[in-house]
Amino acid sequence: MAEKKKFDPVFAENRKARHDYTVLETIECGIVLTGTEVKSVRHGEVSLAGAYAAVLQGELWLLGCDIAAYRFGNRFNHEPKSQRKLLVHAKEVADLRLRTEAKGLTLVPLKMYLKGGRIKVAIGVCRGRQLHDKRDALKQKALKRDLERVG
Repeated sequence: MAEKKKFDPVFAENRKARHDYTVLETIECGIVLTGTEVKSVRHGEVSLAGAYAAVLQGELWLLGCDIAAYRFGNRFNHEPKSQRKLLVHAKEVADLRLRTEAKGLTLVPLKMYLKGGRIKVAIGVCRGRQLHDKRDALKQKALKRDLERVG
């Protein structure tokens, strides 16, 4: 019998990040969530637009991520725009801190997805693009699309 490949759903994707930034490296992180946050994320009520990650007091945090309040939650419902801790190894945190401070790179969440029953966040180590870089990237993308269409 052939094994079925399990499908891991993507709950949120930051599509604008790949336009505004050049992604140099991607890191998979776990995220600390409460019960109502998990339920909202599983319903797809999460937005990564405008979110970023930062190293604060030796830990990696996700800032600006909007997880909508769970509509069936009670008085213990979560705060939609709170800081959320990301789970990575201590060596990775130290490396990310050095790279963001010294080289002027930014940590941008690219997508939030389910893997093995756990919610993960893909963080991109990114360099900001200038307007002319964005135009060049769009030209290259259009050229590649035209070549594929012809060939």
